Amino acid sequence: MGEQKRKQQAKNYFVFGKKNYKWMFIGLAFIAIGFILMSGGGSDDPNVFNESIFSWRRIRLAPTLVLAGLGIQIYAILLNPNKDTRK
Repeated sequence: MGEQKRKQQAKNYFVFGKKNYKWMFIGLAFIAIGFILMSGGGSDDPNVFNESIFSWRRIRLAPTLVLAGLGIQIYAILLNPNKDTRK
C-alpha cells in the first residue's frame, strides 16, 4: 500500500510550462538575429582595411539584441507558468 501511494506522489511533471518555452524560443531568436547581424564585414585582403566593421548595426544594434535575448531568457526561466493571474 505504501509503495503505491509513493508512486502516485512521485508523478513526473515538467519544470517549465508552455509559456516558459515560448519565451525561451523568443529569446533564442533575438540572440540568433543579433549574432547574424554581427557577422561579416571582414576583408579578404589583409592589406585592405574595411570600414564596415564599425557600422552602427555591428557596434550598437547586434549587441543590444543579444543582451535583450539574454534578458528574455532569464525572464523565461524565472516565469512561473502555474501562477494564477486572477486574484
